[in-house]
Amino acid sequence: MYVLVTVIHVVVCIFLIIVVLLQSGKAADLAGAFGGMGSQTAFGPRGSATLLSKATTVSAIIFMCTSLALSIMITRGSGQASTILERSAPAKQSAPAGTAKPQPAPAKK
Repeated sequence: MYVLVTVIHVVVCIFLIIVVLLQSGKAADLAGAFGGMGSQTAFGPRGSATLLSKATTVSAIIFMCTSLALSIMITRGSGQASTILERSAPAKQSAPAGTAKPQPAPAKK
């Protein structure tokens, strides 16, 4: 299952890159080259959604879902603690306060 989701994720990544690069910008006409906007709206004129913009939206949603699914599969299947705080290092046992530590033997000359 993990391999299948990973393959789908990689394919969607490549498709998303291609679809985004194929799209033209919103101000790709001659007026956009000189800084003019076609309308007085805040972000420029909004045209109808093209096939490329719909494909971008769908592939972005699939990309997010596969990313979430992969992260869930990794954390559940690892068998380890999911955070650093849950991973407890073995506690170092110190000597009781009343006992003396052994001294090294003096070197003989």
